[in-house]
Amino acid sequence: MNQKERMLAGLPYKAWLDGLSEERRENKLKIYEYNLLRPDEKDRMSELIEDILGKAGDNICIEQPFHCDYGKNIEVGKNFFANYNCTILDVGKVKIGDNVMFAPNVSIYTAGHPIHPDSRNSGYEYGIGITIGDNVWVGGSVVINPGIHIGNNVVIGSGSVVTKDIPDNVIVVGNPAKVIREITEEDRKYYYKNKEFDVEDFNV
Repeated sequence: MNQKERMLAGLPYKAWLDGLSEERRENKLKIYEYNLLRPDEKDRMSELIEDILGKAGDNICIEQPFHCDYGKNIEVGKNFFANYNCTILDVGKVKIGDNVMFAPNVSIYTAGHPIHPDSRNSGYEYGIGITIGDNVWVGGSVVINPGIHIGNNVVIGSGSVVTKDIPDNVIVVGNPAKVIREITEEDRKYYYKNKEFDVEDFNV
């Protein structure tokens, strides 16, 4: 196994060997161009982000600036939106479902380093994949750590640090993030806390 194969398999690997440095540099050039595009260059934005990502569904929008390591290890479904300053360390696979929204400053880290200083100083690191289901809203400045699986219909409160898997249909907040309650049918009629919708077309 070469170092790239080890990386993608979730095994300890060295990030400067077997062409990995060159792949990151090539992606950084694309990211650099993407982040400097003018707001009216939407066609080029769409073209470039589809080239950066490994897989992209219809109707995706990633606000500038955006940062990632390789790009090709990221898969997003349809109707994906990431607000400003999204960072995805995609040394492991990152799979994101349909209808997912990121608030500003969301950070997804598949990358990590050994705990013991001797092991860490060896230069070996790792990447463990992250999966995010459908219909997920990730609040501002959330950090998602390596190996996490997030279920469908989840809301993650601003500033949370996700260190454990999250089941379907729940709200989680905190550091470390914890489930505070389930999302129920009663929630459908509210747009914010106890404020009810005053329009009829919110229920699609």
